[in-house]
Amino acid sequence: MKITWQVLLFSLSAWAFAPLPHVLALHSPFDVGNKAQLFVDRVLVREANHVWFTQHQGEKHPKSPVLKSNQPWEEWRVDGNGCVLYDAQENLFKMWYAVLRDDRPSEYFDAVYFTCYATSQDGIHWEKPLVGTLPSKNGKPHNAVLPVETSSVIKDLDDPDPARRYKLIGFLRDPVGYFTFISPDGLHWKQFSKSPITPGSDVISGFWDPRRKLYVAFPKQGRSWRGYPRRVFSTITSNDFIHWSDPVLSWKPDLRDDAGSLARIERVRPMLDRPDNPELMRTEFYSVSVYLAESCTIGFPWMLTINNNARYGNHEGPMEIQLAVSRDLMNWQRPFRTPVIEHGLLEPRNEGYHTAVSTAIRVGDEIWLYYGDGNYTHGTPCLYAEKYRETSESTGRRTKYDCRIGLVTWKLDRFVSVDGAAEGGSLTTVPIRFTGRRLVVNAATKAGGHIVVELLDAAGRPLDGFPPSDPFAGDDLRHVVTFRGSQDVSSMAGKPLSLRFRLCNAELYSFAFRE
Repeated sequence: MKITWQVLLFSLSAWAFAPLPHVLALHSPFDVGNKAQLFVDRVLVREANHVWFTQHQGEKHPKSPVLKSNQPWEEWRVDGNGCVLYDAQENLFKMWYAVLRDDRPSEYFDAVYFTCYATSQDGIHWEKPLVGTLPSKNGKPHNAVLPVETSSVIKDLDDPDPARRYKLIGFLRDPVGYFTFISPDGLHWKQFSKSPITPGSDVISGFWDPRRKLYVAFPKQGRSWRGYPRRVFSTITSNDFIHWSDPVLSWKPDLRDDAGSLARIERVRPMLDRPDNPELMRTEFYSVSVYLAESCTIGFPWMLTINNNARYGNHEGPMEIQLAVSRDLMNWQRPFRTPVIEHGLLEPRNEGYHTAVSTAIRVGDEIWLYYGDGNYTHGTPCLYAEKYRETSESTGRRTKYDCRIGLVTWKLDRFVSVDGAAEGGSLTTVPIRFTGRRLVVNAATKAGGHIVVELLDAAGRPLDGFPPSDPFAGDDLRHVVTFRGSQDVSSMAGKPLSLRFRLCNAELYSFAFRE
């Protein structure tokens, strides 16, 4: 077939006007509106001189773990691959957490995996009310609510049907697949989707994106990738919780992940049950948790690093939570590839297996992420057998090994900082436009440090009428930048400009224009 310019032009035009969900407007200057702009990605960075970018790990709460296995139906481990939300209508924190039961007979349930319910007044001290709705074999009260693992719960105040007030995305083993559920109260659940919402099995996470008015989920969909069968994750969306888009592969390991495998393995070497097999060593995704920042979506991917096949099936290796960011839910940047939740190394507690709830939540001026903390690796025999087949001795289940739920926190938006040394450095943004009247920065300085901001035109020249800002020194989530004492920058609203931040012994986390 001869391709003419007319055919090519028609093809390009059809592509250009095809409905492409989640694609950002391809415009410059970049419209930052009045939303806080974080530096987890480098989208807004045009030039960086003598500054560096630092990832900040979540601070483990001193009361962690905040929830442990202490009920007979929970047996020996509870996991963080569930959901926590703050119910503002009831002034109550609510948690739906996963129980991964033994494979031996239970007097309560036949299901090996199920979801339990807990509540808290402060998010730290949790209770397990005996309001379970999953029928128990012995008729005793409990707090299990449905036989689903990896439950992501959404409270929907806009749905006119009170029977659909709560929505859940999760994985069922009978029948096998990803299904949706609805509930009037978060306790009495009814299966909503009659068939799986997307191909795949095992782990899935989901959330409601209020900016896009979409339900979003990340299902695991194993496929061959970079020469191995691997766990990878796609993005699916729905605007009605009924009809879901086809999956788009969005979380896949790359060369950098695989090249860093041994470094992650060495950090937990004493915990591993199997010696390395270089032919099998690789990195895979295990699930993804998120936090909805103002201008982007922060991702917390769970990274499984495989050093060998496990002794009793599956794969051996540690799992850690890393940091990612996206502005369209499909394309994700992961600049650091190091744990955002620190692994405990032998003391005071081994931590080789981290999971996390589907969404981090904002509590005041902090970001809270609840996570599962297992003192084993993905292939530790206690996960697959009560006794070693070779010796009949205990694998340590219920004695040496367990999994609890902990909590890490960050100050608002302080995931990544742009750092300048005492000698000074600068960061200049790409051309942007904004709405609002004031420029605020989320920043902190050290002894003798300061931050100065310059307003520039799109070519990087100083703007008339705006001298360099008054220096800022201190620690403030919302410092209002002044120019010779004036806060008002509204004369530049809607017009292209760039910002230059001069950093001396300082950390800059984000900036925003506000009314």
